[in-house]
Amino acid sequence: MAEDEAKTDEQDEQDEQKKQQEPKFKNVVTIEASGPCKKKVCVEVPEEAIKSALDEQYSELRRDAVVPGFRKGRAPLRLLEKRFGKDVGTQVKLKFLSDASEAAIKDNELDALNEPDIDHEKIELPESGPMKFEFEVEVRPEFELPELEGIKIEKPTTKITKKVIDGELEWLCNNAGMWVPKESGVVAAGDQVVVDAVLDVEDEAEDEKHDNIEIFARKNGFVGGVPVENLDEVLAGAQHGDVKKTSIEIAGTFFNERYRGKKIEVEISVKEVKELRPAELNEEFFNRYNVEDEEELREKIQEAMEANAERRCREAMSEQIRKYLLDKTELELPEAVVADQSKHILQRQYSNLLMQGLKAEQIEEQMAALQAGSEEQAKGQMKVFFIMDKVAEKLEVEVSEEEINGHIAQVAMSRGRRPEKMREELNRDGSLAQFIVQIREQKCIEKLLEKAKITEVKTGEAKKTTAKKKTAKKTKKTETKTKKSTRASTTEKRSKKSTSAKKGVKKTDKN
Repeated sequence: MAEDEAKTDEQDEQDEQKKQQEPKFKNVVTIEASGPCKKKVCVEVPEEAIKSALDEQYSELRRDAVVPGFRKGRAPLRLLEKRFGKDVGTQVKLKFLSDASEAAIKDNELDALNEPDIDHEKIELPESGPMKFEFEVEVRPEFELPELEGIKIEKPTTKITKKVIDGELEWLCNNAGMWVPKESGVVAAGDQVVVDAVLDVEDEAEDEKHDNIEIFARKNGFVGGVPVENLDEVLAGAQHGDVKKTSIEIAGTFFNERYRGKKIEVEISVKEVKELRPAELNEEFFNRYNVEDEEELREKIQEAMEANAERRCREAMSEQIRKYLLDKTELELPEAVVADQSKHILQRQYSNLLMQGLKAEQIEEQMAALQAGSEEQAKGQMKVFFIMDKVAEKLEVEVSEEEINGHIAQVAMSRGRRPEKMREELNRDGSLAQFIVQIREQKCIEKLLEKAKITEVKTGEAKKTTAKKKTAKKTKKTETKTKKSTRASTTEKRSKKSTSAKKGVKKTDKN
C-alpha cells in the first residue's frame, strides 16, 4: 500500500513537471510535402506569446539596465523601449525562430537530415498579431523494405585442385626466375627483348632515342615509356639485327602530358632475345617461403588459395544481398544530401586525376562526364545507406565500441600502424563515422545471409547461366529480325513480280 502511494506521488510530481515545461501558448504548425524527401513547415507564433516574451525581456532589462538620470531598476518602460527596443525585438525574434522551428520538427516527429535554413533577416517581429514564418527541411526517405528472410543467394565454390596448385606453383617459380639468352634467338610471345628504340613524337623537332632498353613481347607492352598495343605481334619472329616499325596514337587521357593525344612513330632495333628460366625447386627457393620442401609449400599455397576463395565468396554473396535490396526497394532520395555526397566523390576523382599527372585545365574538359558519374555513384551509395539504416533498425543491429576498436586494430595491423594512431587519424579527417557505417552494413549483411536460401554453384556457373540468358535473348531478337527481314524480302519479291507482270502486259498491248 505504501509502495502504491509512493508511485502515485512520483507520477503526480512528473505530471506537474511536464505541465511546467509545456509552453503557455501553442504555436500553429502546418506541414506539407514540397519535393522528394522534403517538407515545408509553416509556423505561426501567437501574439500573446510574443507579448509575454517582450514583457519578460523588458522586466529583466529594467532590473539590470543602468540608464543615466535613473536609479538602477527605476528607468521607465517607454524610455527602455525607445532606447533598446530594436535589440530586444531582434533577440525575441531569434529565440522564437530557433525554439519554434526545433519544436515543430520534434513535435511532428520529422526525421530531419539537416538544420532548418531560415533567413531571419527577412522575417519581422510584428507590432501586433502573430509572427509567421516558414522553412524547408530534408527528411529521411520513407519506404518499405522487401522481404528479408529467404533471399536467394548463389554461393560460388572453388575447388582447389592439384592442377590449380600446379599453376600457382608455376607462377611462383616464374616470378623468382631469371631472363637468359634464348638459344633460337627468335622472338615469341612473352620473351624479353633488348632493343634500341627511336620515338618520332608528333610536333617534336628531335627524335627520342633509347639504347639497350628491355621490353616484353606482350599484347599490351611499353617501349620507352609509351604504350604499344599488340607489341607481341609487332615483334613476332624478329631476331638480332631486325628492325620493326609501328605507329601508335596516345590517348588524350594518358598520364604523361608529353605524349598525351599525340601520334608516335616507333622504330625498334632488336639486339638480344631472352627467355624466362623459372627458379628451381631447391632449398634456396623453399627458404624464400619459409617451408621445408615442396609438399609443405603446396600445403601453404592451398591454405592461402582457400582463404582467398572464401573471401571472394563472401564478397560475391554480400554483393548479391546489396543488389537484391537495391532492386527490390523503391525510394526517393533527398536532393541536397545526394548533391553533397556527389561533390565529395567528384573531389576525390579530381584529386586522383591530378595525381595521375593531368593538369587542372585538362581535367576541366572531363568534368561533365565526371559530374554525371559522381552523381550516379552518390545515388547508389545513399540508397544503400538508407536501406541498410532501416535494415539495421529492423534487425536491431548495433555497433559496440568494442567492435569498432577491434576493426580498427585489424586494419591498423594490416597496414603496420598503431591502432590508437589510426583511430586518431580517422577521427580527425571525419572518416570514423563512415568506418562505423561500414561495420554496421557488414553486420546487417551477415544477419541476412544467416536467413538466406543459399545454393552452392561452381565458380563461373552463374556467369554461364547469365550468358545463356543473354544469348537466348539475342537469339530471339535475331529470329524476330530474320522473320521481319524474310517477310520484307518476300513482299519486295512479290512487288517486283507484280511490276514485271504489269510491264509485260503493257508490252503485249503495244505489240
